[in-house]
Amino acid sequence: MSHAPIPELVADKAHRGPRIAHAKGHDIIACEICGFKHVLPLPDPQILAREYAENYYAEEKPNFIAHAGEDQDWFALAQNDRLDAFERFLGKERRRLLDIGCGPGFLLKTAIARGWDAHGVEPSRQAAAHAHALGAKVTRGLFDAHSAAELGRFDVVNLTNMLEHVPDPITILTLARDLLDPGGVLAVGVPNDFSPLQIAAQNAAGLDDWWVAPPHHLNYFDFESLSALLVRLGLKPVERMTSFPMEAFLMMGDHYVGDAALGRACHNKRKNFDFALEAAGLKGLRREFYGALAKLGLGREAVVLAVKP
Repeated sequence: MSHAPIPELVADKAHRGPRIAHAKGHDIIACEICGFKHVLPLPDPQILAREYAENYYAEEKPNFIAHAGEDQDWFALAQNDRLDAFERFLGKERRRLLDIGCGPGFLLKTAIARGWDAHGVEPSRQAAAHAHALGAKVTRGLFDAHSAAELGRFDVVNLTNMLEHVPDPITILTLARDLLDPGGVLAVGVPNDFSPLQIAAQNAAGLDDWWVAPPHHLNYFDFESLSALLVRLGLKPVERMTSFPMEAFLMMGDHYVGDAALGRACHNKRKNFDFALEAAGLKGLRREFYGALAKLGLGREAVVLAVKP
């Protein structure tokens, strides 16, 4: 994996922009047409659909569901942060939530426990089965024009760690927006990539851009490009959220890239950081801390909440 020494212009019929990285036969360009970074060439959508339906959790992420279960007490902090924000914007009566790419269903479980009418869409057979076992309503399959037409209307549509995987994120967001009633909230969370802290960590650890991971990660967003895309779709961004920047561990000398055990240990440290604030009764401070990071464009995730007029 390497950067192009000189920004070379890369283009096809629908995309155009300077090449900023290259990995596994894919150029990553800062696309002037789309307004965000993505790979070229884009994979065949049908091949990608089969991969996510059967192989992703079995082969690419075999430990993900188990680790997600182990981490759920920690994930629940962010899930409840997000649900609190939804309730703040929506008021007391609006509680219809769609989670696109719901994975193993833990956000759905948290939302249902708070009284939400929550529904998921998930292509993976293994993840959808897990979500069903948690008691969630899940439509198994891709989110596309066909499935969207069968889902109904919602007050919130949530997409977490989903948009980076799809060949056409603009169409996905447009379909998601159109499922919202007026005043509804579209919540999008993606990896915050090519961030200043990643660049600092890359320099400190002598690494290539390890976060570039085609063919599974096709799109690379930050807060600004994600917010700008939501504005283009007629939505009003109203809040930013994030999580602890994992790359900070690289900056402090914990070279976890390629070391799964050390990566897990660093992950547990960031969990302990958040749990310590909660145990001290500092939930509000924890939220303000991550909100401040998000305003600076920092943090591992770029999460943007936007309201439909």
